[in-house]
Amino acid sequence: MQFCDECGSMMKADGEQMVCTNDDCGLSSDRDRERESAFVTTEAQTDNEVIESSEEANFEGKPIATDIICDDCGNQEAWYELKQTASADEPPTRFFKCTECGYRWRGYN
Repeated sequence: MQFCDECGSMMKADGEQMVCTNDDCGLSSDRDRERESAFVTTEAQTDNEVIESSEEANFEGKPIATDIICDDCGNQEAWYELKQTASADEPPTRFFKCTECGYRWRGYN
């Protein structure tokens, strides 16, 4: 993602130009293909970069939280992963899976 040097808004590709999305600014510049090659797009992502969120998700091997208690069996360890489920200025949500019984829940910070 590229941002405008003048106003900080996102830039978008328009042919061989990068154009500011802020109508009041209107800055444009030549596309820098070398710089763009460092950007990660959804087309270039591998399966390893995708966060698994299905019910069958394999949590084993993920970090383990020891500061929680499973409501189902009382175990004090659970695998967890973080996901940004709200806007960027909100804290991420932790999704847990009990290492003992497999019960799943989410925790909000």
